[in-house]
Amino acid sequence: MSSFAPVISAKLNISTRQVASVLQLFEEAATIPFIARYRKDATGGLDEVQILQIQDELKFLKEFSERKAFIEKSITEQGKMTEAIQTEIDKATTLVALEDIYLPYKSKRKTKAQTARENGLGPLAEKMLEQGNTDILAEAEKYISEKIKTTDEALQGARDIIAETINEDIAVRSKLRKLFEAKANFQSKVLTDKETEGIKYKDYFDFSEPIHKIPSHRILAVLRGFLEGFLRMNIAPVEEEALELIEKEFVKPMSPSSPHVAKAVKDAYRRLLQPSLESEFRTALKQKADEEAINVFAENLRQLLLSSPLGSKRILAIDPGYRTGCKVVCLDEKGDLKKTELIYVHETNRVQESEHIIRNLVNHFSIEAFAIGDGTAGRETEMFIKNMKLGLPVFLVNEDGASVYSASDTAREEFPDQDITVRGSISIGRRLMDPLAELVKIDPKSIGVGQYQHDVNPFRLKERLDQTVISCVNNVGVNLNTASKHLLSYVSGIGSSLAENIIQYRNEQGRFTQRAQLLKVPRLGGKAYEQCAGFLRIRDGENPLDASSVHPEAYELVEQMATDLGVAVTELVGNETMLEKIVAKKYVSEKFGELTIRDIMNELKKPGLDPRSELEQFSFADIYKLEDVKPGMIIPGSVTNLTRFGAFIDIGVKQDGLVHVSEVAHKYITDPGEVLKLGQKVQVKVIEVDMVRKRIALSIKQAETAPPKNQKPYAGGGKQPPKKENDLSSMSVDDALSLLKKKFGK
Repeated sequence: MSSFAPVISAKLNISTRQVASVLQLFEEAATIPFIARYRKDATGGLDEVQILQIQDELKFLKEFSERKAFIEKSITEQGKMTEAIQTEIDKATTLVALEDIYLPYKSKRKTKAQTARENGLGPLAEKMLEQGNTDILAEAEKYISEKIKTTDEALQGARDIIAETINEDIAVRSKLRKLFEAKANFQSKVLTDKETEGIKYKDYFDFSEPIHKIPSHRILAVLRGFLEGFLRMNIAPVEEEALELIEKEFVKPMSPSSPHVAKAVKDAYRRLLQPSLESEFRTALKQKADEEAINVFAENLRQLLLSSPLGSKRILAIDPGYRTGCKVVCLDEKGDLKKTELIYVHETNRVQESEHIIRNLVNHFSIEAFAIGDGTAGRETEMFIKNMKLGLPVFLVNEDGASVYSASDTAREEFPDQDITVRGSISIGRRLMDPLAELVKIDPKSIGVGQYQHDVNPFRLKERLDQTVISCVNNVGVNLNTASKHLLSYVSGIGSSLAENIIQYRNEQGRFTQRAQLLKVPRLGGKAYEQCAGFLRIRDGENPLDASSVHPEAYELVEQMATDLGVAVTELVGNETMLEKIVAKKYVSEKFGELTIRDIMNELKKPGLDPRSELEQFSFADIYKLEDVKPGMIIPGSVTNLTRFGAFIDIGVKQDGLVHVSEVAHKYITDPGEVLKLGQKVQVKVIEVDMVRKRIALSIKQAETAPPKNQKPYAGGGKQPPKKENDLSSMSVDDALSLLKKKFGK
């Protein structure tokens, strides 16, 4: 693999030494999180993104080398390899270039040109292509035979051979490819009689955009309409320009053969070159669009997984419902199920009974917070709980994927004696406590934070999303004594089978008291221990360093630092004043460089600190359904999904609104992610409400006004407008009614 280092270095603008170090660590079975966190001295401080880029380039170069070897072998076995062909192969740097070289030698279905050659028309085609002064009609008569009945058939066969020759010409394909890149349009039209059935693709019924400008979401939309049978599509430049380009290469003026060659050029382009290049560019555009959509999904997933946890609290979680009632569960600080109940808060004659049940549960289990699913009946259930005035925080929890989890093997394994509805409520409660620990149990595609995720390459999507989950899990760290098997499986170097062994060992031997005990877990050897130990935390263990991200390989170094300061390790951990006295360069050695030592010192200042921000309460406006939303309203919302074309905002009415990218900020941006994050609280102005299509158009920039000085932010995000005296729009419903009664009587 080291031979690839210079190529990758040049491509990524990373030094050859750094790339070579990463490749060596890959050969030693090191994972990306481990390399990024614990081998900074070897890599020169490369981060996960850069290391992942190196991994992707390595994968491409391996595939390229394998394809190159296959092509060389194939041409050689055909006895057609020449020094010139070998030189061309050696010069090729892309798969496209390799395939152009291989095209004439590639086995293919019988073509018109092959039939013509078998009929002996090769010499006629050569004579025609020379475009001398030969009487080509007289020449064609010489080839009339049992298989070739007329001169027209002979001429057509010769033109078929020329068309294939043009199609396989490397220079022509290269020039046409550049023309496509610069001037081809991505076009779509609706199929006849499909206007009504394919109405959702109305924007693409007569659509054209240059391929170098078209954004990924429009590519994927047209491709979906094409695959569903509503649109036809085409990728090509203006035909005259393409033909002129080819004619310059092949057509000579003032020859009896020239019109025939020009006719072959047109046939070559329409029948062979344009379809071939269209297919090539469609694949390339699809791959590019896939990568962009996957990047959007991965970044959204990262933000969602790293969203703020409430932490270890006693939770009363509710999965709301109308007809079937609300499923209630009580969870302790560890997320263990303590009690299940069913209440009916949307039936007037059962509200009092439901209140009684909730009060008893809150008192009996010392509940500290409410978690309510934000789906059907979520806002109404939230209002019911808030009206009880229990003095406890109430959180609406995004329940995307909760139903998928509740029916999964993981849920059945965790709660074999509970039905699906109870499992869903547990998931909602646990998601509030620790989103990361709960969301890793769900297929990311079910979480709903992507852009055309069902249209992209599923294997590449899974690969990238798995990488994202692994990165997030290892970034936060995992409590070895409470983590589920599913969460442990994402820890660097562990995987599903070792995770199962860890859980079994923990169940049989009791909680872990030190990291070194991991080496007693069946099949967890030294290499796996090296990779995983630093990402696993043991709270209240025998060694305080086990609760931090300091790797066990550095324990002796920390002990030496403590000894030099004349204190115990326990006194050093968390003591910033004492840690400031340490001179990092003093401890630099062959094993530990300055980057690693500074990392260790930063970790010792705040050992085991959760990188996620604290969870804050948030309240929607007093609107509960689409009919309540009116243009002109300025209301709080929460960002639920980010795409390249805009941001989706939950305003509390079950239907997310869309802030188009042009309405996000006053400055020009091409991606809402430049200024917004998933879960961010924002103020939005309602621009339009489409009741038929159930769409809400919102604006963030139109909701922004300069707030008065010293005005405090409120729970909805942004700044709360100052209340005017007797201004009903700034009052609660109860206060407004009181004012009206005072002013006008009953």
